[in-house]
Amino acid sequence: MLSAGAAQGVVTRLAAQLGITLDAQFGAVGAMQELLDAGTPCDLIILTRRQVDALLAQGRAATAADLGRVRTGVAVRRDDPLPAIATPDALRKALLAAEEIYHPDPTKATAGIHFAKVIAALGIADAVSGRLRPHPNGATAMRALVATRASRAIGCTQITEIRNTEGCVLVGPLPKEFELATTYTAALRSEEAEARDFFRQLTGGDSAALRHSLGFES
Repeated sequence: MLSAGAAQGVVTRLAAQLGITLDAQFGAVGAMQELLDAGTPCDLIILTRRQVDALLAQGRAATAADLGRVRTGVAVRRDDPLPAIATPDALRKALLAAEEIYHPDPTKATAGIHFAKVIAALGIADAVSGRLRPHPNGATAMRALVATRASRAIGCTQITEIRNTEGCVLVGPLPKEFELATTYTAALRSEEAEARDFFRQLTGGDSAALRHSLGFES
């Protein structure tokens, strides 16, 4: 299985509930696409809806179903003060006040690409360039945020990755002017019974509450 990092929480928790051992890799959607294109064996893949639509059109996947939409949000460490981020000006001030800013890969990760556009639109790209702490994906970025000793640190990634990281607190989604809601979709690429069954469990109604609790929206 290859999966966008945004779905790691729901995938691993559902597998644990079902007593299933997965051979899975998680990461930025661009990196997962590259692994697939390079020939990495894959029965089930989770990417953005746009990427999965392309796989379906190319005949590289047989069946697909959406997990839901995930918004991009802002995070801090547990017990740190929650900064105001509801408006572009408030977000600008919060980012300028931070000593370190954690985010996923700005070239391959959905949230990382978007965040780079946000700081450019805020006019602070040069001012914060030395404080940016990019990581391969949102999960590693949020773990690094939790581990830093900086007195003022902040992060930005998909809300599901924030909620799935112990010690990380969701401040809220990006201001509506910069809102990004990404639909993640599972695609079945195999007729193996185990893959088909997990696909049904993952995308069906039985896991809807789990998906919602981790930040997926219908």
